[in-house]
Amino acid sequence: MTEMVFGATPLRAGDPILPRWWRTLDKWSLACVLGLFAIGLLLGLAASVPLAEKNNLPRFYYVERQALFGGLALVVMLVISMMSPKQIRRIGVMGFLVSFVLILVLPVIGTDFGKGATRWLSLGFVSIQPSEFLKPGFVALCAWFMAASQEVGGPPGKLYSFLAAMVVVVLLALQPDFGQASLVLFSWLVMYFVAGAPMILLMGVAGIAVMGGFFAYGASEHFARRINGFLSSEIDPRTQIGYATKAIQDGGFFGVGVGEGSVKWSLPDAHTDFIIAVAAEEYGTIMVMAIILLYCTIVVRSLLRMLKERDPFARIAGTGLACAFGVQALINMGVAVRLLPAKGMTLPFVSYGGSSVIASGIAMGMLLALTRTRPQGEFAEILRRRH
Repeated sequence: MTEMVFGATPLRAGDPILPRWWRTLDKWSLACVLGLFAIGLLLGLAASVPLAEKNNLPRFYYVERQALFGGLALVVMLVISMMSPKQIRRIGVMGFLVSFVLILVLPVIGTDFGKGATRWLSLGFVSIQPSEFLKPGFVALCAWFMAASQEVGGPPGKLYSFLAAMVVVVLLALQPDFGQASLVLFSWLVMYFVAGAPMILLMGVAGIAVMGGFFAYGASEHFARRINGFLSSEIDPRTQIGYATKAIQDGGFFGVGVGEGSVKWSLPDAHTDFIIAVAAEEYGTIMVMAIILLYCTIVVRSLLRMLKERDPFARIAGTGLACAFGVQALINMGVAVRLLPAKGMTLPFVSYGGSSVIASGIAMGMLLALTRTRPQGEFAEILRRRH
């Protein structure tokens, strides 16, 4: 009866791991991820060529690197998706600790690549952005704390998760990286809501975040400049937002044609933060709607599966990962159409960037692992655990 109601797939004695993994996997979400990666390579063929020529590199230098990093990300995603929730919790916590230490040393050995924010560790042949890898680990850590607090005699896990969230948000804001800080805070609020937090507390935290925004506006020229540009009634056509807005308008419904777009020659971040503008200009609204549909499918299917999940850690972590994934995509596209101030945030699996695509692979691997169908146990067993 449990399997009929909750759709769990019973395990078979001696069932090999690969057939069991394939049978329990959310294949639609996996297909959507592969579709996003393929679209990213397609757009990269157009968006990254001007940058390669400007830097005196082979025309498809950045596309080849994206294919390499993306292939590694897909392998990592598939391996992690075969893990159990307990293994996901362990690698998530370890990943958080490593990323946290790297963020602590960024002010000493980090670099800003001329972008005004010290977010990267440069190793010469490759650069690493620790905050990208911090996000999935942070979700796993806080979900572990919150799940532990629901056990009889458990620790004050919700308090621990709140303290961890505040420390991480402050460290990211000091870089400054207000986009990632906002995303971390949002994912914590979603998980706290799922774990049973009172609405008054969530509203209080949201109020603190708003006050923090006002403080950042007065204290950070970098932050204030972006907010002022967003609130301005006129768009400077020579800015990134100006170029992106014009490209989206010129693209119309069907686009100007493959390779015929001009925004890639004007935008320095056309292959990263503003790649959706390249998609809108060359392929039109149809391509943009297809990309949105892929992201929505992943998020909605994951949340629907979490409704059936009884393991507190899997339910909380899976919800946090799905919402963070969807909101990051929403922020990136919202910036391009000027619905949100510029954040410097990539489009998962589509934008160019080794740290971004590999971190997205880790996060999606964790989400695919947590959304796999599994026996959920009888109601009586769940009740016995509560008492």
